[in-house]
Amino acid sequence: MPQNPQLNKNGELQHLLSIEGLSKDILRHILDTAESFTGVSEREVKKVPLLRGKTVCNIFFENSTRTRTTFEIAAKRLSADVVSLNVNSSSQSKGETILDTVDNLTAMHADMFVVRHSQSGAAHFIARHVAPHIHVINAGDGRHAHPTQGLLDVFTIRRYKPDMHNLRIAIVGDLLHSRVARSEIHALTTLGVPEVRVIAPKTLLPECVDRMGVQVYHDMREGLKGVDVVMMLRLQNERMSGALLSSAQEYFKCYGLTQEKLALAKPDAIVMHPGPMNRGVEIDSAVADGTQSVILPQVTYGIAVRMAVMSILAGNTE
Repeated sequence: MPQNPQLNKNGELQHLLSIEGLSKDILRHILDTAESFTGVSEREVKKVPLLRGKTVCNIFFENSTRTRTTFEIAAKRLSADVVSLNVNSSSQSKGETILDTVDNLTAMHADMFVVRHSQSGAAHFIARHVAPHIHVINAGDGRHAHPTQGLLDVFTIRRYKPDMHNLRIAIVGDLLHSRVARSEIHALTTLGVPEVRVIAPKTLLPECVDRMGVQVYHDMREGLKGVDVVMMLRLQNERMSGALLSSAQEYFKCYGLTQEKLALAKPDAIVMHPGPMNRGVEIDSAVADGTQSVILPQVTYGIAVRMAVMSILAGNTE
């Protein structure tokens, strides 16, 4: 069996490219380490010295203010030097290849690359070509994976619902284009959540989704009955081709989360969204800003989870 490209020869995490293929122990180690970092943000001096002297390069071939910013904050709180590149507006537009960009940054003695790209597999491609001491974190590649978002969502769930072996979780919306949903499903099933439901119109479900260990629902009211967690997904209009939806209004009527639909879930159910939200399309403002919403804590916990991933990788250099 070939070695997982994310692990070094000692079986430790060398890169974080995907949740798929990672063991329950590795996922738990990341979540437990993140727990230890949650208090850093509340200190007067929000820094620990774990990455002092290291350089983290955020290489974003695709825009994402929230993900890039939380990675920047996480790296700085670990005392790293941080370089952020929006490559769309620089080298790539001048004809430079991905590997040219990476080689140039390697020549500047970068230690870690955080990569976001519109092509699935881009982070894996870069990880195969970097020197052994360099670590690569996938910050989202095409429709494939967004492992730190999946982990921060699971971390948030664990914070509010610690007994994950008794949970019923519903993921609602555009699963076809969602790398977050894929990462989340792999994380939840690996960590032993007994029931993960996906709720979407047939046009927004990937083929063979049922092989991922989930229960498929097309009726939102049916799918939300008795769930502990409702994870709403963003409608990714920029990735859609053809007529996958009749209209935003029709979508909201059938699959938008309102207080009336949320009432079908358990009374203490939490509501999540990886952002950015389309209010009035995926989620009603009364729900997004309501007492059951943990959407802003997700963002806060994202910093601790990204700190955990970077500190673990830095400690596992061969």
